[in-house]
Amino acid sequence: MTISSSLNASVAGLRANASRLATISDNISNSSTYGYKRVVTDFHSMVIESGQGTYSAGGVRTTTSRLVDERGALVSTSNPTDLAVRGRGMLPVTSETSVAVNNGENPLFLTTTGSFRPDAQGYLRTPGGMVLLGVPAAVDGTIPNYPRDSIDGLVPVQINANQFAGEATTRVDLSVNLPATSTREGSAGEIETLTVEYFDNLGASSNLGITFTPTVPATGASNEWTMEIRDSESDVDLNGIPDIVGIYTLTFDDSRGGGGTLASVVNVGPGGAYDPVTGALTIAVDGGPMDINIGELGSSIGLTQLSDAFAPVSISKNGTPVGSMTSIEIDENGYVRASFDIGINRVLYQIPLVDVPNVNGLEALDQQSYRVTPDSGTFFLWDAGDGPTGDIVSYAREESATDVAGELTELIQTQRAYSSNAKVIQTVDEMLQETTNIKR
Repeated sequence: MTISSSLNASVAGLRANASRLATISDNISNSSTYGYKRVVTDFHSMVIESGQGTYSAGGVRTTTSRLVDERGALVSTSNPTDLAVRGRGMLPVTSETSVAVNNGENPLFLTTTGSFRPDAQGYLRTPGGMVLLGVPAAVDGTIPNYPRDSIDGLVPVQINANQFAGEATTRVDLSVNLPATSTREGSAGEIETLTVEYFDNLGASSNLGITFTPTVPATGASNEWTMEIRDSESDVDLNGIPDIVGIYTLTFDDSRGGGGTLASVVNVGPGGAYDPVTGALTIAVDGGPMDINIGELGSSIGLTQLSDAFAPVSISKNGTPVGSMTSIEIDENGYVRASFDIGINRVLYQIPLVDVPNVNGLEALDQQSYRVTPDSGTFFLWDAGDGPTGDIVSYAREESATDVAGELTELIQTQRAYSSNAKVIQTVDEMLQETTNIKR
């Protein structure tokens, strides 16, 4: 029995070291594979109950585990959508097969790095077929609330290289000086005109026509103007003149301390009321409401009435015309930002980081991807840099976690252990032969 147990133990030793050799060979062969996590083989002794004065060899058995929590060094690349996670957390991805089916059911896989590039449909995918998942931004670039313990809020990240963008004008700041001499007795009452370009909801150029008509008194100075605002996109009358969208009576201060500044603004027609706190009035253009900032009461910024010259000092506004996308980048918090040739940036998606309690309990799949299992625990979606997670590094890849020198050292140990077990089998064979020879 003892000799037979020695034979069985040695056979188990051969099998165990063969398993260790397999993990070592896998690690070495993937020493240049980005994002590869090395596999280790652990040996466990098996004890068989023995009688007094005898001992039976139980042998050895092995377990293998992938050390997902070990991270490789980050190396820089020239692709802005080459991503790596610095610290805890993993990128959410799915298979290109499920995206192609397009039934809304995309399985969740995890990876720590990937070289994502747009495919023919614009989906960011790796050469191995892993498609990046993210949360789509709202029209204004904000990220809506989404479930953190489910993938219901995640969609494949799709970048359209021919994408266009424009921003509607919602605010205009006017800084204009009106001639004080026009509101004095005997003045010709010359009407001053101003045209302000704005961009509608479709990015097209439109105009606001603003006229300032002075009130000429019989004697003295009125310091009063009537401001009319017309929208080029509104309805026109029989003469082809756009309808008025705002009429306001402007009165200016002529005192020594605040001379030339606005004293009062009265709404006498269409248009919203003037807000003396913000210095803005609201008009309804064809695409929706627009704020016109003419300055606070008593302020020298905005509309003024000084001297004898009409001078548009400054006209500024938000909004942009339609522009083409020129580049795409992903920042450390996972925001996917598109840059356009009109000088604006827009958030398209946010890439969350997935975290599980036991990353080494994840199931390893092809292409350095992993799947959540009962051993790993349930996942949670964090904003990159929030909670326990690290941040996302673009223009970077994570190298293999394999230490070739250490693997070669273990290879020598495995070879020696395998040879030793084989020698034990040879010795047992010789001892059994001697036992057979006793009968002779």
